[in-house]
Amino acid sequence: MSVKTAFLYCALLKGRPVIRVGFEYDPEIIKKIKTMPGAVWNPSERKWLVPDSDGTLQELKELFSEYSIEITGSPHTRRTEDPQEQQIDLWLEPLRRFMRSKRYGENTIKTYTEGVRIFMRFMEGKTPSEVTLDDVIRFNNDYILKRGLSQAFQNQVVNGLKLFIKIIDNKVLDASTIHRPRTEKRLPNVLSKEEIKQLLEAPRSMKHRAMLSLIYSCGLRRSELLNLKPADIDANRMLIIIRQAKGKKDRIVPLSPRILEMLREYYKSFKPNPWLFEGQYPGTPYSERSLQKVLDQAVEKARINKPVTLHWLRHSYATHLLEAGTGLRHIQEILGHKSSRTTEIYTHVSTAGIQNIASPFDSL
Repeated sequence: MSVKTAFLYCALLKGRPVIRVGFEYDPEIIKKIKTMPGAVWNPSERKWLVPDSDGTLQELKELFSEYSIEITGSPHTRRTEDPQEQQIDLWLEPLRRFMRSKRYGENTIKTYTEGVRIFMRFMEGKTPSEVTLDDVIRFNNDYILKRGLSQAFQNQVVNGLKLFIKIIDNKVLDASTIHRPRTEKRLPNVLSKEEIKQLLEAPRSMKHRAMLSLIYSCGLRRSELLNLKPADIDANRMLIIIRQAKGKKDRIVPLSPRILEMLREYYKSFKPNPWLFEGQYPGTPYSERSLQKVLDQAVEKARINKPVTLHWLRHSYATHLLEAGTGLRHIQEILGHKSSRTTEIYTHVSTAGIQNIASPFDSL
């Protein structure tokens, strides 16, 4: 079963920016879209129309977090003549400058500023210096929880807001009193070795097989795969160098001999440059959306009836390493986890030892 797809079309309607939202019928999604300000159903297009702003696209991404999302048009457009949006832009500029000076990634800057924008829009004219802890609690209850938005989205808003409050030097609200939501205890999704084998053998294209195989065999994140260059493959030392990954950290991961042979065949056929996996046009990296399609097609062809995502391959790699006897410390280094606690979660999904435990039911 392939992952469902949501289509977000960013455009102008009568001079105003909107996002046309298309997806397969889902009553739960429809219920949540109805709570978005200004959202209306267009029967002629059979799509929902949602007024566009910076925060709207992020909110829709959260809403369709379990979907493959295709975005077209020019996102993040909004009415520049709107006085409220202009004022929020002025408030956000010091936050942007501070984050850039501290060398935050552009995606992080965008996520934090969009989260703060949503919050300040919710404040309806209140200035940042007037924000109180009660306002933050009200936002969590009346916006985040009411719309059924994820804990991850709430955490992103809190991260941005804590930094924002520190920068503007709010005398009323202490940033340390803004608490993050309690952490959810969710287990990573893992495929069996048999399912992984079926999935990796499914694509006909050598390029597609190489991409999916490299993600699994090295436990890569999606962005890490797409940012690889041929020079990052160190065949002599049997390593791959992952440059400036999450947290702006370099790391090395072991290179499988089988993957090296696959990459050599791929290189002879495609001659990629400068990216290891080029996109449709020469000199451009392969797109995230296209990579997701490659996975969806492989899942469908392998007849795996699970909502598999690319990150499942990374989770499966780590779990299979643990089951084969690799130590947690080595797995932490390979995956690039900052904390050992993140790596320890794989002990809860590993079947090593558990399958040998006999249930007392069998001896009744």
